[in-house]
Amino acid sequence: MTGSAVKEAAPVVATGLLVSDVDSTFLTQEVIELVAEHAGVRDRVEEITTAAMRGELDFAQSLRARVALLEGLDETVLATVRGILVPTPGALELVRRAKEAGWVTALVSGGFHEVIDELAAEAGIDYVRANRFEIVDGRFTGRVSGPIIDGAAKRVALEEFAQRHGVSTARTVAMGDGANDREMLVAAGTGIAFRAKPALREVADVVLDGESLWDAWPHLEAASRA
Repeated sequence: MTGSAVKEAAPVVATGLLVSDVDSTFLTQEVIELVAEHAGVRDRVEEITTAAMRGELDFAQSLRARVALLEGLDETVLATVRGILVPTPGALELVRRAKEAGWVTALVSGGFHEVIDELAAEAGIDYVRANRFEIVDGRFTGRVSGPIIDGAAKRVALEEFAQRHGVSTARTVAMGDGANDREMLVAAGTGIAFRAKPALREVADVVLDGESLWDAWPHLEAASRA
C-alpha cells in the first residue's frame, strides 16, 4: 500500500476498522510544531496550524507553508522529536483492546511518517498513511515529498482499508480533532470528534471532551454489533 510504513496486515475480514488522526488526537502534540521548535519558527507554524484546523485555510496550502519554514533544518532533529512524543491518555489501551477484539487499526495523518512510524509500530497499528518530508543531503528542503495527505486522502484511506478487510461502513469508526478530519468522520459509520474544533464537532456522531481516548471504547463496542 502506498504510504504505509507499518507492516501491512493480511487482508482478512475484521470485526471493525478504527482510523485515527494523529496530531492532537492519538498524540497530545502537533508533530510539525515539535519539529519547528528546532528551527526557531514554532510560533509561526502554530499560527498556521490553528487556522488550518479551524478550516480557515486550505490544508494542503497550509502544510506547504509550514514545511517551507523548516528549510535547512538538520534531519537529526527527527530522532529527538520521536523521543518526546506523548500518546493521548487511553490511546494505546484503546488500540490494544480493539486489536484483541479483531479490529484493524490505522493512523491517517497530516503529520509525517518520519516521526510517527516508530511509535505506530510499537503500538501495533496495522496501517499508517501520512506525509513525508523531502530531505536532501541530510537537510530539510522545505518541501513535502509525494502526495499530501489532506482531508480527502484521509477519507480515501478509510474506504480503502474497510474494503480490503471486508468491513461494512457501519463497523468503521473514525476519530479526529480538526477540519481536515471532516470527510473521514462523515464517511465512517461512527465519527468521533475528540476535544475538537467547531468545524468537526458539527459533523460528528459523537463528541468526546474528556482527557482520555479510552472514552471511545463503548462506541467501538456498539459499532461491532451493527
